[in-house]
Amino acid sequence: MNTIINLIIYLVVFGLIWWLVGMLPLPGPVAQIVRILFIVMLIVIILTAVGILPGGYLPHLRI
Repeated sequence: MNTIINLIIYLVVFGLIWWLVGMLPLPGPVAQIVRILFIVMLIVIILTAVGILPGGYLPHLRI
């Protein structure tokens, strides 16, 4: 259950950061690189939550 809550919190925070960065007036190539980095980060977060990748670097949230 804690894993699901942690995943939801990480995805909400990730979405807020994505939204804030999306509002920045970045040039086209820079915006494309940032978008690719965010997609890679999202994949890593999901794979870590599922247990495919070790998640020692993601802090565990205690609620």
